[in-house]
Amino acid sequence: MSVIPSVARDVGLKMNHLHGRRILVSRAREQASELSSKLRALGAEVLEIPFIEIRPPRSFQKLDNALRRIQQYDWLILTSVNGVKALFTRLEQLAIAPQQIRELQIAAIGPATRAAIEQQGLKVTVVPQEYVAESVVRSLRAKVRGKRALLVRAKVARDVIPRRLREAGAKVDVVEAYETIAPKKSAAELKRVLADPAHAPHVITFTSSSTARNFLALLGARANRSVLDGIKLASIGPVTSATLRDLGLRVDIEAREFTMQGLVKAIAAS
Repeated sequence: MSVIPSVARDVGLKMNHLHGRRILVSRAREQASELSSKLRALGAEVLEIPFIEIRPPRSFQKLDNALRRIQQYDWLILTSVNGVKALFTRLEQLAIAPQQIRELQIAAIGPATRAAIEQQGLKVTVVPQEYVAESVVRSLRAKVRGKRALLVRAKVARDVIPRRLREAGAKVDVVEAYETIAPKKSAAELKRVLADPAHAPHVITFTSSSTARNFLALLGARANRSVLDGIKLASIGPVTSATLRDLGLRVDIEAREFTMQGLVKAIAAS
């Protein structure tokens, strides 16, 4: 089945609903295709300017040490597809069979992360109702007392999960699997697009707090924020929205379901 009628049906709108609207997708280049294709399926003109770049951490030592003793853990917690990819890449590098993880209970923050784990032949025990850290904690709090958990995440991340699970009686080890940076090459492209009313986006998407913070870094501290007048800022969920507001930016659109599909629906409804 073609992706175009499929997306239109899922969103509940006509295929050309976003015709004439330019939407800036700010995800990392290797991750932009899912959101971009969904928006194009509804007729949008998509601009791809990555606000984040995924790269390995300076050292894999802590992650490698944890993986060498992976069977000592009761729970494995993964909060992104990037974390899943890094985890299994390191398992391969260390010649550790993924089967050694099968005895662990696995928690995934959302459906995309769960799908990435299941593609590796592993079963996911817990996916929270809402795809944010607080919901992960609510899903696990009653299950982790006296247990040992390994949280695999980005270098810079909120401490909600480890802090609250420790309060619930769990021993939590946190390891960095990757880090996100603002790609320098995007700064000139972003400024050029925003300075040209004929090509400026009608909507800019933000799919994480990192995209929000890096957006301002790319724009520059001295930038006149009036270039954003008439442009809607679309957030994937409340955590990203809170970051945008903390940075002094407004939130015009917020997804009710914290997924790419939810963000598309919110943009289409705006």
